[in-house]
Amino acid sequence: MTTSITLSAPDYTDSDFQRLQSIARAQAGICLPATKKALVYSRVSRRVREMQLGSFKEYLDFTTGSAGTVEMEKLICALTTNVTGFYREKHHFDHLKSVVMPDFAAALRKGKRGRIWSAACSTGQEPWSIAMSVAGSFPEIGNFDFRILATDINSDVVARAASATYAPDELEGIPEKDRSLFLKESEGGLRFSEGLRRLPSFRVLNLNAAWPFHGTFSVIFCRNVVIYFDDETREALWKRLAERIEPGGFLYVGHSERVANAKQCGLVNIAPTIYQKED
Repeated sequence: MTTSITLSAPDYTDSDFQRLQSIARAQAGICLPATKKALVYSRVSRRVREMQLGSFKEYLDFTTGSAGTVEMEKLICALTTNVTGFYREKHHFDHLKSVVMPDFAAALRKGKRGRIWSAACSTGQEPWSIAMSVAGSFPEIGNFDFRILATDINSDVVARAASATYAPDELEGIPEKDRSLFLKESEGGLRFSEGLRRLPSFRVLNLNAAWPFHGTFSVIFCRNVVIYFDDETREALWKRLAERIEPGGFLYVGHSERVANAKQCGLVNIAPTIYQKED
């Protein structure tokens, strides 16, 4: 006979929330205002229960201890939201295809390298939308020195993105033309074609930690990320990103975001949520 164990609601105090605020800020630059106290409880209490602990204090003691490295990542992931979709904020992809790609393709043909960074790729809809956009505009792009770097702080969503496989009901937003060109029937759903899968590389990366690369990018997508940060962290990230954009290159940000320190970063706001690096 199997006996089920029902765990009571874990204890959660003001002190616990203050510890969570400090951890989120130190680990990922995430700002948790007091208005988020209840939301934080609803998200983190799941982790507390899964660890079969009776209080947030026990959970945080474990997570910040020597054995808590893996759980720390799970905690940070619980504090963020992965809301995404193919061709989300479509005007960015329209701009990429109509404005960026003609000069970009010409430069690749002349032997120059091309790099695009999806800086918060979540479950992959953004980098795969980038890949479809560039391959649709320049079908032979796979023959040139071009790559898409796709990163996220959450290792689980990065692994999901790298699988390149999605259920049919997850493909809303992809036009029928792109579906027929780039998606193939596969076990578990539909998978992006082999040629398209050569374009992106997926990596786990904390935007507010050291970056293990030194190159620059023609385009950076960093959308709906800085909404979690305070002003200081946000402006520091915009500056770091701008330093990695080639002169004349572009930065796409989320629909509710803006680069307040654009001038100091050498960026010009050329359209809503689109910035260009001064040449």
